[in-house]
Amino acid sequence: MIDKISQHHYIFFSSQLSFQADTAHEIHDVLCASAAANLGYSSVLVYPDRQNKTVNPLALFYPYKIQQPDAKFMEFYDADAKLKVAALRLPWPIDRVGGKFTDSNTVITKYYFPFHILPQTKIVHTRNWNFVKAAVKNKTPTIYERHYFADKDFEKEIVSSPYFEIAITQSEPIRQSLIEKGIPPEKVVWLHNGFNQSFLNRQPQAADKWRQELLTNGRKHLVVYSGALYPFKGIDVLIDAAKELPEIQFAITGGTDSQVQNYQQQARDKHVENVKFLGWILPRDRLVSLFQASDILAHPHCSGKSADFTNPVKFFQYMASGTPIVATEILPLMEFKKSPLIASWCEPDNSHKLAETIRHTLEKYPRKIEGYVKTIDFAQQFSWENRITKILSYVREDMRPTINN
Repeated sequence: MIDKISQHHYIFFSSQLSFQADTAHEIHDVLCASAAANLGYSSVLVYPDRQNKTVNPLALFYPYKIQQPDAKFMEFYDADAKLKVAALRLPWPIDRVGGKFTDSNTVITKYYFPFHILPQTKIVHTRNWNFVKAAVKNKTPTIYERHYFADKDFEKEIVSSPYFEIAITQSEPIRQSLIEKGIPPEKVVWLHNGFNQSFLNRQPQAADKWRQELLTNGRKHLVVYSGALYPFKGIDVLIDAAKELPEIQFAITGGTDSQVQNYQQQARDKHVENVKFLGWILPRDRLVSLFQASDILAHPHCSGKSADFTNPVKFFQYMASGTPIVATEILPLMEFKKSPLIASWCEPDNSHKLAETIRHTLEKYPRKIEGYVKTIDFAQQFSWENRITKILSYVREDMRPTINN
């Protein structure tokens, strides 16, 4: 029998918040915690403060302070104002002197968690396996997120513990991987990712400003891609499709500075003049108006192993914007072909087919300032808040955090 727990915070632990571009998993952690806060739970995002290089060892005695996130945090992650954060201080010699006992992972799981975090914790939610083990060993209900294939067996005493509530992943192939590596089948589910509420806010004036800025040289249509800039994401295919559609303006957001520069050079080498690289857009809520400014939101993706388990956040953000989508036919998205989405589909790895599909979609689904209501209504089920609610439905009722009155 598990003792009744009186602590109330819903703790989300992220291994790192870097405030750097190309940080999809960090954004995932923040938006999950933010959604829980928006639902009324006392949600706290805990993470090691690697920015503050204090040398004062007294910080070891006061490492955990729950507070409001600062303006930089809110701007970068577009979090809900109700979210609280706790940046764990890592004074010298942590991570600056070699050895197990000065490693931040050891300090956080063996010292910070049991003595500072645990007394105020109702439940833990994290992608960090070491933090999972620390929480379970300290008899704390725990939700584990795993977005990649498991590469080694999970400790039986952890996954069989009554405190290991549920493991969440993003696709059936990864779910099977976790089962094969030891997590009981009844303790593993896969769920789609989601979108944050700001993507539902209509911003017609800001959207019009984007169109004025981006639609140059007489072009009247705008196609936008947002997300990571890796080859398997289909960026090369999108650039080649743009070359076939010189009358259409393309805009690509996201990526690190070096990735942006690499693709800019690639576009120049291919003499593609209708693609603009916008980099990492801040504040993040500017993506909302950019999506609404678009005639089409592009979701190219190459075939291959990564296409079988990816569950891209941008696809659900695209939905919430109500903008027509052109998507590649990859396994995790196939269920949406029969949905009410205003979307067109094409085979992967084929720039010509992608160009044809974009052209056809522009003719079939003209841009609406208010967005396509059918798509927006369908998207509602994929909010981060609904995802948190589903996750907690797998947690035993007496182990769930309580909603603040």
